Amino acid sequence: MNQKPVLDPEIWVEQYGDYLFRYAMLRIRDPALAENLVQETFLAALHNRDTFAGHSSERTWLTGILKRKVIDHLRRRSRERPVSEITPEDSSIEDLFDERGAWKVRPNAWGIDPSEVLEKREFWASLTRCTAELPPRLAQAFLLREVDGLSSEEICKVLQVSTTNLWVMLHRARLRLRQCLENHWFAP
Repeated sequence: MNQKPVLDPEIWVEQYGDYLFRYAMLRIRDPALAENLVQETFLAALHNRDTFAGHSSERTWLTGILKRKVIDHLRRRSRERPVSEITPEDSSIEDLFDERGAWKVRPNAWGIDPSEVLEKREFWASLTRCTAELPPRLAQAFLLREVDGLSSEEICKVLQVSTTNLWVMLHRARLRLRQCLENHWFAP
């Protein structure tokens, strides 16, 4: 007979609070809002703890709840965004290419196996730092796509952008991240 796993909400804040806060901060960049989203996550988990089937760890389950809270927040914010925020990104990325779209200066070869890099904590710290330096909309698009694994269609709904706009945002985010990682991680 399958027994439901026993959750212990009394330890959630101590065991998972910091992790969930960092997760929210990377996506939201507002400490007070990140704190509120984590609190809402704990309340939702407490309210719905009977639905936890034990197919994942408590941390994974709580992260999934927080992920949905973050996405809901981004959707609301996209609907309420002032016109002043809708302006195109600066042209510094376009300065990397000539009029034909070719690189003015080719990116450096990193000369390292990407799978090895992903296992290093220092790399993740650099990636987090570089992501934090991105404009908020580019960071959100990149994180939703590459970290959270949402489809283009889902991201377009969350951020309320066209697929073409999303492609441009992801392209700009990747270029800036590459530049930042070359300066802060791969530089000799």
